[in-house]
Amino acid sequence: MHTAITIDALKVLDAIDRKGSFAGAAGELFRVPSAISYTVQKLEEDLNVSIFDRTGHKAVLTPAGRYLLEEGRSLLEAAENLAHTTRQVAQGWETRLRIGFNSLLPADCLFSAIEEFQQLGVPVDVQIVEEVFAGAWDALQSRRVDMIVGADQLSKPAGSFATLALGDVSFVFAVAADHALANTPSPLTEADIAQFPAAVAADTSRSLPPGHAGIFRQQRTLTVSNIDQKIAAQEAGLGVGWLPRPRIQEQLKRGTLIAKEVHEPRSPISIHLARHSEDQGKALMWFWNRLSQDQSIRDWLQPERA
Repeated sequence: MHTAITIDALKVLDAIDRKGSFAGAAGELFRVPSAISYTVQKLEEDLNVSIFDRTGHKAVLTPAGRYLLEEGRSLLEAAENLAHTTRQVAQGWETRLRIGFNSLLPADCLFSAIEEFQQLGVPVDVQIVEEVFAGAWDALQSRRVDMIVGADQLSKPAGSFATLALGDVSFVFAVAADHALANTPSPLTEADIAQFPAAVAADTSRSLPPGHAGIFRQQRTLTVSNIDQKIAAQEAGLGVGWLPRPRIQEQLKRGTLIAKEVHEPRSPISIHLARHSEDQGKALMWFWNRLSQDQSIRDWLQPERA
Protein backbone atom coordinates (compact mmCIF):
# COMPACT_ATOMS: atom_id res chain seq x y z
CA MET A 1 0.00 0.00 0.00
CA HIS A 2 1.47 3.36 -1.06
CA THR A 3 1.29 6.37 1.20
CA ALA A 4 2.44 9.89 0.45
CA ILE A 5 3.62 10.39 4.03
CA THR A 6 7.14 9.02 4.42
CA ILE A 7 9.58 9.11 7.30
CA ASP A 8 11.90 11.24 5.17
CA ALA A 9 9.15 13.79 4.45
CA LEU A 10 8.33 14.03 8.15
CA LYS A 11 12.00 14.57 8.97
CA VAL A 12 12.05 17.46 6.49
CA LEU A 13 8.95 19.08 8.04
CA ASP A 14 10.39 18.62 11.53
CA ALA A 15 13.69 20.24 10.54
CA ILE A 16 11.96 23.21 8.85
CA ASP A 17 9.85 23.83 11.95
CA ARG A 18 12.77 23.63 14.37
CA LYS A 19 15.23 25.65 12.22
CA GLY A 20 12.62 28.19 11.12
CA SER A 21 13.38 28.05 7.41
CA PHE A 22 13.88 25.81 4.41
CA ALA A 23 17.51 26.87 4.25
CA GLY A 24 18.08 25.98 7.89
CA ALA A 25 16.55 22.55 7.35
CA ALA A 26 18.74 22.03 4.28
CA GLY A 27 21.83 22.76 6.33
CA GLU A 28 20.85 20.36 9.12
CA LEU A 29 19.95 17.56 6.72
CA PHE A 30 22.97 18.16 4.43
CA ARG A 31 20.80 18.80 1.39
CA VAL A 32 20.46 21.64 -1.06
CA PRO A 33 17.47 23.98 -0.46
CA SER A 34 15.85 22.92 -3.73
CA ALA A 35 15.66 19.31 -2.48
CA ILE A 36 13.87 20.48 0.67
CA SER A 37 11.41 22.53 -1.39
CA TYR A 38 10.76 19.60 -3.72
CA THR A 39 10.02 17.22 -0.82
CA VAL A 40 7.47 19.64 0.65
CA GLN A 41 5.88 20.41 -2.73
CA LYS A 42 5.59 16.71 -3.57
CA LEU A 43 3.96 15.97 -0.19
CA GLU A 44 1.46 18.81 -0.68
CA GLU A 45 0.58 17.53 -4.13
CA ASP A 46 0.18 13.93 -2.98
CA LEU A 47 -2.01 14.92 -0.02
CA ASN A 48 -3.77 17.69 -1.92
CA VAL A 49 -3.36 20.07 1.03
CA SER A 50 -1.29 23.18 1.71
CA ILE A 51 1.25 22.44 4.40
CA PHE A 52 2.87 25.89 4.47
CA ASP A 53 1.32 29.34 4.10
CA ARG A 54 3.70 31.18 1.77
CA THR A 55 1.88 34.51 1.60
CA GLY A 56 4.32 36.18 3.99
CA HIS A 57 8.09 36.52 4.02
CA LYS A 58 8.41 33.35 6.08
CA ALA A 59 6.88 29.95 5.43
CA VAL A 60 4.39 29.23 8.24
CA LEU A 61 2.67 25.90 8.84
CA THR A 62 -1.03 25.85 8.03
CA PRO A 63 -3.39 24.21 10.57
CA ALA A 64 -3.28 21.06 8.44
CA GLY A 65 0.52 21.25 8.30
CA ARG A 66 0.79 21.74 12.05
CA TYR A 67 -1.46 18.72 12.65
CA LEU A 68 0.57 16.62 10.22
CA LEU A 69 3.82 17.55 11.93
CA GLU A 70 2.59 17.02 15.49
CA GLU A 71 1.19 13.59 14.66
CA GLY A 72 4.19 12.83 12.47
CA ARG A 73 6.61 13.44 15.31
CA SER A 74 5.05 10.47 17.10
CA LEU A 75 5.84 8.38 14.01
CA LEU A 76 9.40 9.72 13.93
CA GLU A 77 9.87 8.78 17.58
CA ALA A 78 8.38 5.33 16.96
CA ALA A 79 10.67 4.82 13.96
CA GLU A 80 13.71 5.83 16.01
CA ASN A 81 12.66 3.48 18.81
CA LEU A 82 12.15 0.68 16.28
CA ALA A 83 15.62 1.22 14.85
CA HIS A 84 17.12 1.28 18.33
CA THR A 85 15.36 -1.86 19.54
CA THR A 86 16.26 -3.65 16.30
CA ARG A 87 19.93 -2.93 16.99
CA GLN A 88 19.33 -3.95 20.59
CA VAL A 89 17.89 -7.32 19.57
CA ALA A 90 20.78 -7.84 17.13
CA GLN A 91 23.16 -7.36 20.08
CA GLY A 92 21.30 -9.98 22.13
CA TRP A 93 19.22 -7.70 24.39
CA GLU A 94 15.50 -8.34 24.65
CA THR A 95 13.07 -5.44 24.31
CA ARG A 96 11.05 -6.78 27.26
CA LEU A 97 11.62 -9.25 30.08
CA ARG A 98 8.71 -10.78 32.00
CA ILE A 99 9.60 -12.17 35.42
CA GLY A 100 7.04 -14.33 37.18
CA PHE A 101 7.28 -14.73 40.93
CA ASN A 102 5.59 -17.25 43.17
CA SER A 103 3.08 -15.60 45.50
CA LEU A 104 4.89 -17.29 48.39
CA LEU A 105 7.49 -14.55 47.92
CA PRO A 106 6.84 -10.82 48.28
CA ALA A 107 7.33 -8.73 45.13
CA ASP A 108 9.91 -6.57 46.89
CA CYS A 109 12.32 -9.52 46.91
CA LEU A 110 12.99 -8.50 43.29
CA PHE A 111 13.33 -4.77 43.79
CA SER A 112 17.05 -4.69 44.60
CA ALA A 113 17.94 -6.61 41.43
CA ILE A 114 15.60 -4.48 39.31
CA GLU A 115 17.18 -1.30 40.67
CA GLU A 116 20.66 -2.55 39.75
CA PHE A 117 19.46 -3.52 36.27
CA GLN A 118 17.95 -0.08 35.70
CA GLN A 119 21.31 1.47 36.55
CA LEU A 120 22.82 -0.35 33.55
CA GLY A 121 20.90 2.05 31.30
CA VAL A 122 19.73 -0.73 28.98
CA PRO A 123 16.27 0.13 27.55
CA VAL A 124 14.63 -3.19 28.39
CA ASP A 125 11.10 -3.07 29.76
CA VAL A 126 10.77 -5.26 32.87
CA GLN A 127 7.41 -6.70 33.89
CA ILE A 128 6.85 -8.67 37.09
CA VAL A 129 3.88 -11.03 37.28
CA GLU A 130 2.53 -12.70 40.42
CA GLU A 131 1.55 -16.37 40.09
CA VAL A 132 0.06 -18.76 42.64
CA PHE A 133 1.02 -22.43 43.11
CA ALA A 134 1.16 -24.33 39.77
CA GLY A 135 0.50 -21.05 37.98
CA ALA A 136 4.21 -20.25 38.22
CA TRP A 137 5.27 -23.24 36.13
CA ASP A 138 2.22 -22.86 33.89
CA ALA A 139 3.19 -19.25 33.09
CA LEU A 140 6.73 -20.32 32.19
CA GLN A 141 5.69 -23.36 30.16
CA SER A 142 3.22 -21.30 28.10
CA ARG A 143 5.75 -18.44 27.82
CA ARG A 144 3.55 -15.88 29.53
CA VAL A 145 6.76 -15.13 31.45
CA ASP A 146 10.44 -15.59 30.59
CA MET A 147 11.61 -16.78 33.99
CA ILE A 148 10.18 -17.71 37.36
CA VAL A 149 11.44 -16.80 40.81
CA GLY A 150 10.19 -19.28 43.40
CA ALA A 151 9.20 -22.24 41.22
CA ASP A 152 8.52 -25.35 43.31
CA GLN A 153 9.49 -28.87 42.26
CA LEU A 154 6.10 -30.44 43.00
CA SER A 155 4.25 -28.96 40.02
CA LYS A 156 7.16 -28.90 37.56
CA PRO A 157 5.92 -30.02 34.12
CA ALA A 158 7.80 -32.06 31.55
CA GLY A 159 10.11 -30.02 29.37
CA SER A 160 13.61 -28.65 29.03
CA PHE A 161 14.00 -26.23 31.90
CA ALA A 162 17.05 -24.89 33.71
CA THR A 163 16.63 -24.48 37.47
CA LEU A 164 18.67 -23.13 40.37
CA ALA A 165 17.74 -23.71 44.00
CA LEU A 166 17.06 -20.61 46.12
CA GLY A 167 16.20 -22.32 49.40
CA ASP A 168 13.28 -23.74 51.36
CA VAL A 169 10.04 -22.11 52.46
CA SER A 170 8.71 -23.28 55.82
CA PHE A 171 5.01 -23.14 56.72
CA VAL A 172 2.96 -22.33 59.80
CA PHE A 173 -0.64 -23.25 60.48
CA ALA A 174 -1.97 -19.85 61.53
CA VAL A 175 -5.20 -18.56 63.01
CA ALA A 176 -6.33 -15.14 64.20
CA ALA A 177 -5.72 -14.31 67.85
CA ASP A 178 -9.46 -14.25 68.55
CA HIS A 179 -10.30 -17.35 66.48
CA ALA A 180 -11.85 -20.33 68.25
CA LEU A 181 -8.85 -22.51 67.30
CA ALA A 182 -6.45 -20.12 69.04
CA ASN A 183 -7.40 -21.60 72.41
CA THR A 184 -7.94 -25.18 71.23
CA PRO A 185 -5.35 -27.54 72.74
CA SER A 186 -2.53 -28.50 70.37
CA PRO A 187 -1.77 -30.41 68.31
CA LEU A 188 -4.87 -29.63 66.23
CA THR A 189 -6.55 -32.60 64.60
CA GLU A 190 -8.36 -32.81 61.27
CA ALA A 191 -11.65 -32.80 63.17
CA ASP A 192 -10.65 -29.58 64.95
CA ILE A 193 -9.69 -27.80 61.74
CA ALA A 194 -12.33 -29.09 59.32
CA GLN A 195 -15.20 -27.34 61.08
CA PHE A 196 -13.82 -23.90 60.08
CA PRO A 197 -13.43 -22.42 56.58
CA ALA A 198 -10.01 -22.69 54.97
CA ALA A 199 -8.59 -19.50 53.45
CA VAL A 200 -7.33 -20.46 49.99
CA ALA A 201 -5.26 -18.56 47.42
CA ALA A 202 -6.63 -19.46 43.98
CA ASP A 203 -4.15 -21.29 41.77
CA THR A 204 -3.38 -19.20 38.67
CA SER A 205 -2.56 -22.20 36.48
CA ARG A 206 -4.44 -22.28 33.18
CA SER A 207 -3.45 -25.72 31.94
CA LEU A 208 -1.45 -27.57 34.62
CA PRO A 209 -3.37 -29.33 37.42
CA PRO A 210 -4.04 -26.78 40.21
CA GLY A 211 -2.69 -27.29 43.70
CA HIS A 212 -4.89 -27.73 46.77
CA ALA A 213 -2.52 -28.31 49.69
CA GLY A 214 -3.77 -28.31 53.26
CA ILE A 215 -7.54 -28.49 52.68
CA PHE A 216 -9.49 -31.27 54.34
CA ARG A 217 -12.38 -33.09 52.73
CA GLN A 218 -15.75 -31.48 53.54
CA GLN A 219 -13.99 -28.28 54.69
CA ARG A 220 -15.56 -25.04 53.48
CA THR A 221 -13.28 -22.59 51.70
CA LEU A 222 -12.86 -18.85 51.32
CA THR A 223 -10.98 -18.30 48.05
CA VAL A 224 -8.89 -15.19 47.45
CA SER A 225 -6.50 -14.10 44.71
CA ASN A 226 -3.06 -14.32 46.31
CA ILE A 227 -1.09 -14.95 49.48
CA ASP A 228 -1.36 -11.35 50.66
CA GLN A 229 -5.16 -11.61 50.65
CA LYS A 230 -5.00 -15.03 52.29
CA ILE A 231 -2.88 -13.59 55.11
CA ALA A 232 -5.34 -10.71 55.55
CA ALA A 233 -8.34 -13.07 55.57
CA GLN A 234 -6.76 -15.26 58.23
CA GLU A 235 -5.71 -12.25 60.29
CA ALA A 236 -9.36 -11.12 60.16
CA GLY A 237 -10.49 -14.53 61.42
CA LEU A 238 -12.35 -15.38 58.20
CA GLY A 239 -10.42 -18.57 57.57
CA VAL A 240 -7.56 -20.76 58.72
CA GLY A 241 -4.70 -22.49 56.97
CA TRP A 242 -1.02 -22.86 56.24
CA LEU A 243 1.02 -19.74 55.53
CA PRO A 244 4.70 -19.29 54.59
CA ARG A 245 6.47 -18.39 57.81
CA PRO A 246 8.65 -15.63 56.29
CA ARG A 247 5.54 -13.81 55.05
CA ILE A 248 3.93 -13.54 58.50
CA GLN A 249 6.83 -12.74 60.78
CA GLU A 250 5.37 -9.37 61.77
CA GLN A 251 1.88 -10.77 62.39
CA LEU A 252 3.32 -13.49 64.61
CA LYS A 253 5.36 -10.93 66.56
CA ARG A 254 2.34 -8.64 66.98
CA GLY A 255 0.17 -11.57 67.99
CA THR A 256 -2.49 -10.91 65.35
CA LEU A 257 -1.77 -14.39 64.02
CA ILE A 258 -1.12 -17.40 66.25
CA ALA A 259 0.97 -20.37 65.11
CA LYS A 260 -0.68 -23.67 66.03
CA GLU A 261 0.90 -27.10 66.12
CA VAL A 262 -0.98 -29.54 63.88
CA HIS A 263 -1.18 -33.31 64.17
CA GLU A 264 0.16 -33.67 60.61
CA PRO A 265 2.71 -30.87 60.02
CA ARG A 266 3.47 -29.56 56.53
CA SER A 267 6.97 -30.04 55.17
CA PRO A 268 8.95 -27.09 53.78
CA ILE A 269 9.11 -26.79 50.00
CA SER A 270 12.18 -26.06 47.94
CA ILE A 271 11.89 -23.11 45.57
CA HIS A 272 13.98 -22.34 42.51
CA LEU A 273 14.75 -19.98 39.68
CA ALA A 274 13.49 -21.50 36.44
CA ARG A 275 13.69 -20.70 32.72
CA HIS A 276 13.56 -22.49 29.40
CA SER A 277 16.99 -24.08 28.90
CA GLU A 278 17.41 -22.69 25.39
CA ASP A 279 16.68 -19.08 26.31
CA GLN A 280 19.89 -17.04 26.59
CA GLY A 281 18.84 -13.40 26.20
CA LYS A 282 21.19 -10.89 27.83
CA ALA A 283 18.57 -9.40 30.15
CA LEU A 284 17.32 -12.86 31.11
CA MET A 285 20.80 -14.11 31.89
CA TRP A 286 21.68 -10.93 33.79
CA PHE A 287 18.72 -11.50 36.14
CA TRP A 288 19.43 -15.23 36.26
CA ASN A 289 23.00 -14.66 37.45
CA ARG A 290 22.07 -11.77 39.74
CA LEU A 291 19.19 -13.55 41.48
CA SER A 292 21.12 -16.83 41.80
CA GLN A 293 23.57 -14.93 44.03
CA ASP A 294 20.97 -12.80 45.84
CA GLN A 295 21.73 -13.28 49.52
CA SER A 296 18.75 -11.14 50.52
CA ILE A 297 16.33 -13.76 49.16
CA ARG A 298 18.10 -16.51 51.07
CA ASP A 299 18.11 -14.40 54.23
CA TRP A 300 14.40 -13.74 53.79
CA LEU A 301 13.75 -17.49 53.53
CA GLN A 302 15.38 -18.08 56.94
CA PRO A 303 13.80 -15.51 59.27
CA GLU A 304 14.30 -15.48 62.98
CA ARG A 305 11.85 -17.86 64.60
CA ALA A 306 8.87 -16.06 66.08
